[in-house]
Amino acid sequence: MADDADVIIVGAGLARLVAAVELAEAGRKIIIVDQEPEQSLGGQAFWSFGGLFLVDSPEQRRMRIRDSHDLALEDWMGTAAFDRPEDFWP
Repeated sequence: MADDADVIIVGAGLARLVAAVELAEAGRKIIIVDQEPEQSLGGQAFWSFGGLFLVDSPEQRRMRIRDSHDLALEDWMGTAAFDRPEDFWP
């Protein structure tokens, strides 16, 4: 590991990785420290499997995929597994 850096970034989630790119493009020396190994950097985004949550997007409409905010909420709530008394959606 390098022994000098302009910036030390703790955590390698998407926001910090974007900050690292911006700093590197500005010519700064950077050290990134994260609890995860290199192959699983990205914080919570790594675990989302690259999924995106879009509702009634132009692409969906073009492909004639029926969607709405109501359907999206029903889908979200159905996969959230609110199965404990302390689980709730405010």
